[in-house]
Amino acid sequence: MPEKIDYDAKIPNNVNLSEDRRLQRALEGWQPRFLNWWGEMGPTLETHDVYLRTAISVGREGWAHFDHVHVPDYRWGIFLAERDRDRRIAFGEHRGEPVWQQVPGEYRADLQRLIVIQGDTEPASVEQQKLLGLTAPSLYDLRNLFQVNVEEGRHLWAMVYLLHAYFGREGRDEAEGLLLRNSGSPDTPRILGAFNEETADWLAFYMFTYFTDRDGKYQLGTLKESSFDPLSRTCEFMLKEEAHHMFVGTTGVDRVVTRSAELISEHDTLDIAAHGGIPLDIIQKYLNFHYSVSLDLFGSETSTNAANYYTAGLKGRWLETRRKDDHQLTDESALLPKPRTDGTWEEREMQAILLLNLDLRREYIADCETGVKRWNRILADHDISFRFALPHPGFNRDVGINSGHHVTPDGSIVDEATWLAGEPRWLPTAEDLAFVRSLMHPVYERGKIASWVAPPRQGINGKPFDYEYVHLV
Repeated sequence: MPEKIDYDAKIPNNVNLSEDRRLQRALEGWQPRFLNWWGEMGPTLETHDVYLRTAISVGREGWAHFDHVHVPDYRWGIFLAERDRDRRIAFGEHRGEPVWQQVPGEYRADLQRLIVIQGDTEPASVEQQKLLGLTAPSLYDLRNLFQVNVEEGRHLWAMVYLLHAYFGREGRDEAEGLLLRNSGSPDTPRILGAFNEETADWLAFYMFTYFTDRDGKYQLGTLKESSFDPLSRTCEFMLKEEAHHMFVGTTGVDRVVTRSAELISEHDTLDIAAHGGIPLDIIQKYLNFHYSVSLDLFGSETSTNAANYYTAGLKGRWLETRRKDDHQLTDESALLPKPRTDGTWEEREMQAILLLNLDLRREYIADCETGVKRWNRILADHDISFRFALPHPGFNRDVGINSGHHVTPDGSIVDEATWLAGEPRWLPTAEDLAFVRSLMHPVYERGKIASWVAPPRQGINGKPFDYEYVHLV
């Protein structure tokens, strides 16, 4: 039977919180500060209620309940996937041993750091999307924004639970810090750069939920392999919710491309700005930006930290148990493409264990390609010859071996003057951003939608597109 969550408790959970009074008091002390943060940094738009899904179980069937919810009363809580009591460590020097139910002392600092970094990304995206509800293109989209926001808030709860339950006073201090840092703050910014970027319009939101939330999928996937079982089970359940966030991004870009293609066909021109659509070259520039800043989230291509985490069993590879090697990687090698100062590329052979970030990034890139193929099929179906493409992994990078080099979308290494001359063709200009934002007018009528985006093919949970997903104040 699927494990049912105590949905009526003050903090819904499936971690027997009622039997741990110390932890319960600590989390109930943190809860008002979380609600204050939500009130100050969460969605600006006021609503009576929103049609949301809420987790009520962690089993494979029927894990969520859909209903209209007054958002401040959403049942954020702590949910771990069901425990496999026979689970063994799948990689590293402890491979074959039982997974850990407590934090080993020698790995305490590293595990805490991994959890804090993951936890810092969750409230950041809520803060980045704070104002988007004011310009929602439809009630359907507004509902999806709230769903993403409340679940990112719950993912914050997931990491805070681990900090409170397993890391004592230091963990509680780190949990406080997750609410004190804010996206884009000049004094206390979020830890990772991409989470300090602005999400100022809905095309940026769709790109964020396609590219940046997809990075989240891969990061959670590596933590799901962790030998620290509570972290693994927490991330396994978070991946269920993350899938919807990527669905919002995938179908959101689908719908923008579809609407642009319709306008191009209708007016027989790629210059559809005057007709209320987003030109394809601007969509490509948004793709270039969000893809490249998301690649930075994978960190440097070579990483002794990642190698040490792997050897210790703290963080694995994507789909670790399906890999056909020794899961130690001490004798494996891989090739690292590197830019030379003379403007050419070289491939250097290195130990595979030092290239784990590159390995994960390659899995992510292959996944991102599926979206580009979807969007190009839409253009082909409209007999439009324009094609989207992912830029070279070295393009527009601030982290890793490509930072400090000027790499064009096709992978050419150029000098600064050439880069500056090409930048307005590759990345959104101030004029591009202003144009897209000029289209962002709210559409709050049932069944209506903004001119620059096509309606979805289907609604949420079997409801029609014109369902009253949100009741506004």
